Amino acid sequence: MLSEIHKELGIPENYGSDGQKPAYQEATDLVEVGENYVGRMQRLSVATADAWRQMQQAAATDGVTLVLVSGYRSFEYQASLIRKKLDSGQQLSEILSVNAAPGFSEHHTGRAIDIATPGSEPLTEEFEDTAAFAWLGRNASRFGFSMTYPRDNPQGFIYEPWHWAKSAV
Repeated sequence: MLSEIHKELGIPENYGSDGQKPAYQEATDLVEVGENYVGRMQRLSVATADAWRQMQQAAATDGVTLVLVSGYRSFEYQASLIRKKLDSGQQLSEILSVNAAPGFSEHHTGRAIDIATPGSEPLTEEFEDTAAFAWLGRNASRFGFSMTYPRDNPQGFIYEPWHWAKSAV
């Protein structure tokens, strides 16, 4: 299935073979955690959902609003994101610096979340200048979350201050 999707999208056969981009299985035990800012229901693994709710509440107690932009993504949904960008004329190499190929996205695990806050354009570097980002930097680890794609990350993705993932343990 994945090899067919990769072939259709034009993803190189050796994608991920350098060991820098780990492969992930699709999560199967997911729970709904509410709609994102555009009204699409989001799901996370059970442990991540619990940690997300606790972290979101703790932030709110400190006067910081955390908004879930994206949680779990299936292989097919990941492929649809890439298809949409290809159809808009973006180059595959550019897309793959922002979006992992299907099978290689942390979002498949149900443990990765993209976070926004009111007053900041979602999924942009300007998130790093918000109180929400500062709060996450000080507190996210208490809930098992870390920012996975800092500047110059070994996976080769762009800097994503909005992307946080809960450890598997």
